[in-house]
Order: sequence, then structure tokens, then C-alpha cells
Amino acid sequence: MEKKIDVIALGELLIDMTNNGVSGQGNSIFEANPGGAPCNVLAMLKRFGHSVGFIGKVGDDMFGRKLKATLEEVGIKTDNLMMDKKVHTTLAFVETFPDGDRDFSFYRNPGADMMLSKDEIDVETIKSTKLFHFGTLSMTHEMPREATLFALEEAKKAGAIITFDPNLREPLWDSLDAAKEQILKGMEYCDYLKISDNEIQWLTGEDDFTAGVHKIREQFNIPLITVSMGKEGSRAYYKPEGKEEIIVEVLPFLSDETIETTGAGDTFCGCVIHYLLEYGIDNLDEAKLSKMLTTANAAASLITRVKGALRVMPQLDAVDALVKTRA
Repeated sequence: MEKKIDVIALGELLIDMTNNGVSGQGNSIFEANPGGAPCNVLAMLKRFGHSVGFIGKVGDDMFGRKLKATLEEVGIKTDNLMMDKKVHTTLAFVETFPDGDRDFSFYRNPGADMMLSKDEIDVETIKSTKLFHFGTLSMTHEMPREATLFALEEAKKAGAIITFDPNLREPLWDSLDAAKEQILKGMEYCDYLKISDNEIQWLTGEDDFTAGVHKIREQFNIPLITVSMGKEGSRAYYKPEGKEEIIVEVLPFLSDETIETTGAGDTFCGCVIHYLLEYGIDNLDEAKLSKMLTTANAAASLITRVKGALRVMPQLDAVDALVKTRA
């Protein structure tokens, strides 16, 4: 079947209620930013000129309608965005600390993103994509988990590249054991795994990232694994079947302008996926991996200098200009 779209992502679409100062009465002010990791990734890919679409569900409420309009505004196809008349759009209240790190409080019991069902997955859409992206927020509960796994099976059968960002949000899981079980399930399908430093240490029990990656690869054949290391930069571990492993590390673009880290990992992930679409999962080398990580680190740095993510992904000329400062 002809691959008509570059990337389809499945998962959560929600409102990030981000702390934005204090009122004259001393009350916290929250700004309603469109959010959700899969669509943040798609928004970055749209900056590269890729055709992208989303599978998910929001409430048929003021927030859900705003989210749909936002996706359309940034160029993400919404043919497979369902609107639930009975369940409200999920909200995530985000408190940002002075160092840019965050704490989350989710209003999602249930939220509309949890109501996506297997029979709402359009198989023809899955068959028409070159690459399928997912995370684990659609795997926290039985109904969306069934839908996610069904979509993954169809994507695998259709020969799509499959990319996975576990994006662990501990408050959304009944237990960390349940989270670990579903993350390991996701690894059965993916060709590219984007994982953060704290996630790989928790998942594998290894403080050394290389040891952690090798532990994952003992169980799963994942050609490309990237580890995002915050202020230490990022690392790529590339091992196509039958070839020697290549490890590349690139320093971050640290900035005094950083105000929050929302969307940094998603921006990074979108850049990596762009390179997978450009070169294929089997045609990377040390030079391409280095260029990929440099671009991804630069874009991630730029998104930390603004509030929100989905609507304000960095422009490519700004990314290129930042990359050139290191030349």
C-alpha cells in the first residue's frame, strides 16, 4: 500500500496548566498550554516539512475544541481525533521549579484520552504511514492499551518504522511494576527507543547508561536507542542486525535563557525521527548520528527558552543558527 503520510502518532492530547506567576492577590496563575508528548513530536516534525497525523481522543468541551483547533493550526491531521461527549479533556497541572524541572498533577480519572478503544482505530490510516510513534500514557489503562497494541500490530504488519518514548509519568500508574511491564511490552515493537537518563536507570537497575542499553538489547532487538542526559547532553547507541555497535555522544546547548523543560524530550525525539525518515533505520553511521544528536540537542535547548511546546516548536533557521555556534 502507498505510504501517503510520513508519521502517525497515537496517544494523549491534553492541556498543560503551566504555572505562570502570582496574581495581585497572591494566588498562583496557570496558563492553559496545549500539550501531550505525541503531538509535541508531530509539531516538531511538521517544522521539518513532514506530513503528520494524530490518533487519540479529547473531550467535546472547551479544552478539547481548542486542542483540535491547535492541531489544525500547526498542520497536524485530525481525521482520527475523536471527541468524547461524556468524558472531559485531561488536564495536567505543571509546577516549574527554579532549575526548570517540573512536578505534575493530573486530572484524568478518567480523562478522554483514556477512552480510546480498539474499534476506533482506522487500520487504513495505520497502513498508509511510513512511521508510527507512541508512548505509554495510552497504556496505563486497559481500553487504550488494547487500542495501542492493536495499532502497533497493524503498523508492524504494514512495515512501518516504529518509534517509542516511554515518557514515564509515575502518578498515572497503579504501580511502577505495572509501568515497567508495559514499557517492556512497548519495546517488543520498536525500532527506535528514546529513553531518558532516569528512566533507563530505573528500568534496568544500571547507573551506567551503556550497561543499561546493553541490558535492554539482551532482551530486545532495537537498532537505535538514544539516552537523553539532561545537562550532560545525549547519546546514541546504534546497532543494526549483524553489525558492530556505534556509540555517539554530543554535548548539550546550555543556556541562561532556560525557563522550563516542558517539551524538550519531545522536541529531541521529533528531530531524531526526522533523520530516520531521511536516511532509514538501516542507513545511519557515525557522522549522521552526530549530526542528528547535534540538531536534536539544539532544538531541545530552544524549546526550554519558551513556555509550552506544541504551538511554539523552534523554527529550523533558529536551530541551524544555534548548531553553527559550535562549528
